[in-house]
Amino acid sequence: MSENTKAGFTDDIYQLVTFHLENEEFAVNILNIQGINRMVEITKIPNSPEFVEGIINLRGKVIPIVDLRKRLGMPQKEYDNETRFIVVEFSKRVIGFVVDSVHEVLRINKNIIEPPPKMVAGIETDYITAVGKLDDRLLILLDLEKVLSLDQKDVLNEIVETNN
Repeated sequence: MSENTKAGFTDDIYQLVTFHLENEEFAVNILNIQGINRMVEITKIPNSPEFVEGIINLRGKVIPIVDLRKRLGMPQKEYDNETRFIVVEFSKRVIGFVVDSVHEVLRINKNIIEPPPKMVAGIETDYITAVGKLDDRLLILLDLEKVLSLDQKDVLNEIVETNN
């Protein structure tokens, strides 16, 4: 099995989940996603970083919730009926990322994927793996693992350990 296949990509097809933040459409590798959930009550954690909304208990597991808008420096928005949190696991960490809405599961051919320009939608390309050009839309392929620094991930681990 090739590295790309293990990462959720075949040699020619990417399987992605698309979601919206502001007026932009983002996508992440479907294999990184453990679940997509409606918003629930979030327990606030005093003295946590600004982008950390708090924690939730999801099926007996304490999960930190990160507001992706705040983390990416976008304007805040009130949560509504479309707001979701995407539960992802990477580096043995489970984290929920709040997004405006989840759009679809999408299979796209790698030939429509290009390296990202220096800045996309006002977001540093450090977090962006590629840009996909579909007929009438542009997909920003986001690497959620890179959205948080090692120190920020450690802070999230401390929050979880303290609240378990």
